Amino acid sequence: MLQVVAAVLFRGEKFFIGRRPETKRLGGLWEFPGGKVEAGETEKAALVRECREELGVEVRVGKRFMRLRHAYPDGEVSLTLYFASVEEGEIKLKEHTDGRFISAKEIGAYAFCPADLPALQKLADLLAEKKPEEIK
Repeated sequence: MLQVVAAVLFRGEKFFIGRRPETKRLGGLWEFPGGKVEAGETEKAALVRECREELGVEVRVGKRFMRLRHAYPDGEVSLTLYFASVEEGEIKLKEHTDGRFISAKEIGAYAFCPADLPALQKLADLLAEKKPEEIK
């Protein structure tokens, strides 16, 4: 099973999503930024590394938001999402072909990777009740 981590990065009331390159698996779909956990790496260390590599920023990883599993036709993914904040730098797209901050109300306007859908629903439900600073 592939172990993947992703960041829920807020700017005000909105959170960041990135569009996968067309040349990659699930190309063109939107996702939370993150990636694979390497051997011997903790989830939080992997997320710091992935945000540096993909977005050019240093992040502080906060509490775990959600852990889920998703079965794709070619294998199962274990996805863990963490709340995180940009501590240094400005987001620069190094991996994604597009990126933006969206509100929970805008989720339906984007085609997301299937593994992210339960997290998006849970995040939308939370944001309907609380502000980002109250949940992260």
